[in-house]
Amino acid sequence: MAVKATSGISHVQAYLAFQGRTEEALAFYEKTLGAQVLFKMRFTDSPEPCDPKMVPPGTEHKIMHCEFKIGETTLMATDGGCGELKESKFQGVTLVIESKTPEDAERIYDELGLGGQVLMPLTKTFFAKKFGMLQDRFGVNWMVLCSEPVPGA
Repeated sequence: MAVKATSGISHVQAYLAFQGRTEEALAFYEKTLGAQVLFKMRFTDSPEPCDPKMVPPGTEHKIMHCEFKIGETTLMATDGGCGELKESKFQGVTLVIESKTPEDAERIYDELGLGGQVLMPLTKTFFAKKFGMLQDRFGVNWMVLCSEPVPGA
C-alpha cells in the first residue's frame, strides 16, 4: 500500500554545517538579511558530554546547534564536529530567497555576494523581475528572486 507523500510530514528545513564558522555566518546573515537568531547552543552547553573525537580541544565554545530565521523561514546550523576547521564546501544545495521588490533583490544579491562568487548575474528574466545566482563567502549557493506574475495566471 502506497503512503501519501504528505503523510506525517509537517515541514522540511535546511540544516547548514559551517565547519567552525557558524558565529561568523550568523553575524553576516544578521547584517545582510536581517536574520534573527532564535536559539544557540555551544558544545560546552550540552547536557551530555561531547565525544572528544567530535569536539577537539579548542573547539568547545563552537556552536553545536542553532536556529535562525530569515523572513518567514527557519534554518538550522552547526559548526559540525569541528574535526577539521576549514572552509565549508556546500554541494547540491541551493537556498532560494525571494524579495518583495527589485530594489530589495539588488541589495540582497550585492550584499550576499561580498566575498563570494557570482554564478549568474542578477537580471530580468522571462519568469522574474530580477533573478540571479551566487555563492556566498561561506560556500552556500543562493538564488535571489523577485517574482513576476505569470501571464494568464
